[in-house]
Amino acid sequence: MEAAMDLMRRISPNDSDTALTALLSLLPDHSADLLSQVDQPLQVLCDVDSGKEFLLCDYNRDADSYRSPWSNKYYPPLEDGSVPSDNLRKLEVEANEVFAIYRDQYYEGGISSVYMWEDENGGFIACFLIKKDGSKTADGKRGYLEEGIWDAIHIVEVGPEEEGTANYCLTSTIMLSLTTNGKSHDTFNLSGSLRRQMSMRLSIDEGHLCNMGRMIEEMESKLRNSLDQVYFGKTREMVFTLRPPPEGVQMKLPDC
Repeated sequence: MEAAMDLMRRISPNDSDTALTALLSLLPDHSADLLSQVDQPLQVLCDVDSGKEFLLCDYNRDADSYRSPWSNKYYPPLEDGSVPSDNLRKLEVEANEVFAIYRDQYYEGGISSVYMWEDENGGFIACFLIKKDGSKTADGKRGYLEEGIWDAIHIVEVGPEEEGTANYCLTSTIMLSLTTNGKSHDTFNLSGSLRRQMSMRLSIDEGHLCNMGRMIEEMESKLRNSLDQVYFGKTREMVFTLRPPPEGVQMKLPDC
């Protein structure tokens, strides 16, 4: 199992579905652990009632149907699908509205979805999802970016309230895939994923949504910096070591 997880961390997000299927056939006894620990690129479905798109993942899935955060209905229809309590549903609706504003300000478009459900320990769990397609065929028109996908998955476990505070545990995964294809250079592909975790005990005076939002904002900033240093920084170092630019010429990777 440890070797399987180590392999999945090194697989491109574009190939993770094929790799996961192969591992499930090789390790059927660990299928539950693999499915719960391996994040897949987010898929998109349209809510017919609201006319809005929403994101699919294991956290809004029941059997073969997926619950929309906009209408609270399952697609395909599912009569006995699990739904959050009335109070948690109100918080979920508010979170989707606020997170859509956050997405537009930080990502300039894309799709976001928020799902919440009760935790057996007395608290609740929230799942914040963002998908930004920067491909030329989507809403990205910059540089030579032929394909550009950013998938962000943030899971926040909120413990029961104690003396006006609550414990928050955030687990974030970022999956990035970039492909350039310009006339002046060959095809270039860069893809990978990062996962980080942080925990805090915070006052609930401003509400759970404010606390979760601040943690996600801080985590995304850290993950962006890590991606820039690990992926782009190391790529520049390798390229310029293998093919050093002529003296006096300032070179950089294509703008995406």
